[in-house]
Amino acid sequence: MPGGRLTQQERRRIALGLADGLAYAEIARRLDRPASTVTREVMRNGGPTAYRADLAHRATERRARRRRQATPQRTQARPPVPGREREEAVREYEETFTGVLVATGLPAMMARVMAGLTLAEAGSLTAAELARHLQVSPASVSKAVAFLDSHGLIGRERGERRHERYTVDDEVWFRTITATARSTAQLVETARQGVGVLGAHSRAAARLEDIARVLDFVTESLNRTAMEAREILRTHAGTTSDVTT
Repeated sequence: MPGGRLTQQERRRIALGLADGLAYAEIARRLDRPASTVTREVMRNGGPTAYRADLAHRATERRARRRRQATPQRTQARPPVPGREREEAVREYEETFTGVLVATGLPAMMARVMAGLTLAEAGSLTAAELARHLQVSPASVSKAVAFLDSHGLIGRERGERRHERYTVDDEVWFRTITATARSTAQLVETARQGVGVLGAHSRAAARLEDIARVLDFVTESLNRTAMEAREILRTHAGTTSDVTT
């Protein structure tokens, strides 16, 4: 597996892979690179919809020059600061987590906000804190939290000085699964309506009925899995609380 920084040619191959709709893991496999390397590269340089190979390459060179200029040439290299190392590791992980959320279909800015909230040590952030953390405009944060809130992916709570704080609670993934199940159930209902419209002897109706059967099974499985996961989460939370007490 090759090491070192990505070359300009590799960045162009990443851009082509994104244009073809390939997942990060597949692009990484074709480059013989870790998937985390491709994820960080894309998220640092505009996300999957705005990534440009040449711009990304120039931005990386600028960052490297700034680091070289910030390091005194005639002094011995200082040992890394443990706190700074951890901060950089968390930042890299956040980029990786964001990339995975994007790969599931979440828009890039919404994924960044979701990752930032999930990894916030305090468990919640205000819009201003999110804007500073992500280094984006307040308008971008406002649009992202409105989207996430409308899909039940985040919560709101009143903080100090009447500032709203946004949270990701323990049941967000339960709500995500059940929302998916509801959408799938709606597709099942629509498919079966089509069977009635086309008639029992229609080949298209037969295809719709097959779709309905499969998705009906998926809906039932999603709902069952969501309830089981919720019980596991509650049991684990109760056990942790007892141990702490």
